[in-house]
Amino acid sequence: MRMERSAGILLSVSSLPSRYGIGSFSESAYRFVDWLKEAGQSYWQILPLGPTSYGDSPYQSFSTFAGNPYFISLEEFVKAGLLTRKECDEVDFGTEQSHVDYEKLHNGRYPLLRKAYQNSHIREDAEYGKFCRNNEWLSDYALFMAVKDTFAGDAWSEWEKDIRLREPVAIRRYTEELAEDIEFYKFLQYHFYLQWTKLKQYANNNGIRIVGDIPIYVAFDSADTWANPELFQLNEENVPKAVAGCPPDGFAADGQLWGNPLYDWRQHKAEGYRWWIGRLAHCFQLYDVVRIDHFRGFDEYFSIPYGDETAKNGHWEKGPGMDLFRAVEQALGEKEVIAEDLGFVTDSVRQLVQESGFPNMKVLEFAFDSRDTGSRNDYLPHNYTENCVAYTGTHDNQTIVSWFETITEEERELAREYLCDQYTPASELYKAFICLIMRSRAKVCMIPMQDYLGYDDTCRMNKPSTLGDNWKWRLKETDLSNTLCQEVRRITETYGRRNEL
Repeated sequence: MRMERSAGILLSVSSLPSRYGIGSFSESAYRFVDWLKEAGQSYWQILPLGPTSYGDSPYQSFSTFAGNPYFISLEEFVKAGLLTRKECDEVDFGTEQSHVDYEKLHNGRYPLLRKAYQNSHIREDAEYGKFCRNNEWLSDYALFMAVKDTFAGDAWSEWEKDIRLREPVAIRRYTEELAEDIEFYKFLQYHFYLQWTKLKQYANNNGIRIVGDIPIYVAFDSADTWANPELFQLNEENVPKAVAGCPPDGFAADGQLWGNPLYDWRQHKAEGYRWWIGRLAHCFQLYDVVRIDHFRGFDEYFSIPYGDETAKNGHWEKGPGMDLFRAVEQALGEKEVIAEDLGFVTDSVRQLVQESGFPNMKVLEFAFDSRDTGSRNDYLPHNYTENCVAYTGTHDNQTIVSWFETITEEERELAREYLCDQYTPASELYKAFICLIMRSRAKVCMIPMQDYLGYDDTCRMNKPSTLGDNWKWRLKETDLSNTLCQEVRRITETYGRRNEL
C-alpha cells in the first residue's frame, strides 16, 4: 500500500450533523471535509454505505452494491426543484439532534423521496440511462426492493415460491407489474452515486482519502443472496444449510450467531471469483481504501448448522485463502486494503495477512488485558509494525473514556504504568491514549471522533450482540469547534502525521 505516515478520523456518514434526521451528503459533509483538512488529517474512515435492514446495522444490508437512500441530501433535491424546503421542513424526523430516530426517519423520508422521483424527468436523463446500463447489479436490486414492498417488507424467504426461486415467468411478471417502483429504486441509486461521487471528489481534492468498510458476509435478506443463490450454501429450496458466526469464548459463552449465509467457495473458485472481483471493483470506485471486516474468514470460517439457536455446535471450515486475492489482483491490479484481523488470530491467519501484504489492525483497548500482561502483547504500541493501522477503538468498542472507567483496577494500573502517568485525572487520559498510538510506528492512526471529543459510552456507536440503541449517535454542529480542530492538528503535527496538502 502507498500509505505514508498519516492520520485519520473514524466517523459514520450517519453521524454527521445534517438536517432532516440523519447525516447525509449535504453541506455538513463538505464542512466536515474542510474541518479534517484544517485538522491535518489524511483519511476519513466511514462505516458501510449500504441500505440498512433489520436493526439498522450498516453491516446487515439489503445489498452490498447499493447505497443507503437515507444519505441522499434532500437539500440537493430542493436545489434541483424536485422538492420544496417547506415539504422537507414539515416532516417529523424527531427532536433529538444527537441521535437518529430510525422509525421516524423511515416514515418521513421515503414519502419525500417518492415525491422527488415523481417530480423528476428521469427517463430524459441520458446519464441515468448510462448509469443503469453500467451497473449490472442494479436491476436485481431494484426488483428485489420493489417485490419486498409488495410483500410488506417480508424477507424474500417468505415470498411466494415462484418469485422466491426466481422462476423466469415470475421475474417477467413482477418486472412488468412493478415497473414504476423498480424505476423509483433505480432513481434513488442514481442520485446516491451522483452525490457520493461529488463528495468523494471534493475530499480527494482536499487531500482527504476515503476508507470504506465492507463486511465479509452479505445479509441473507439481500438482493445479493436472492439473485445469486448458487454462490451460497443453500439447499434446493434456497434455505441455508449453515450460517456464519463465532465460537464460544470468554466473552460469549454461547458464541455469536450472526445468521449470514456462508459462501460456497468451490462455486466461487469455479467461476474465477467473478462475484468477488465485481464486488471489490465496485468498492474501489466508491473508496480509496477498503477495510474488510472479519478478514480471518478468508482463512477459516465458522459454520453453524442452520436452525441452531446458538453457535455452540459450529465448526471451522477452510476458506479460499490467497487464491481469492491472487485472482483479485490479477483482475484489478494492486489495491489498498486494510485487513480486520481482530479477535482470536491463528498462525494461519497471520500467514494469510502477511502473504497478502495488507496492513492489519491494532486496537489500543486490547493492549492492557490483565490475562495477557506480557510485553509481547501485539496490541501494545511498542510492538506495532509500520504495516498496520492503529486505532484507540472501533465502532464496536467502548469509547476510550468509558473503556478506562470500566476495566479492572489492575488493568488501569497497567495502562498508567505504560503511560508513565499516575497523576493525570482519568477524565483527561483520553488525550494521552490518543498520543500513545500516534507516536507509534504504525503508518496510519485512525481515531474515532468520540475519542477526540472525550465522550463516554452514551455516544457509543455499537454494542455487539444487542439491538435497540445502536448506530444512532450523531455529532452536533458545536462539536466541530475550531478549538478541537487546532488541538487535533497539533497532535497530528507533533507526531509527524500531518496532511501537507
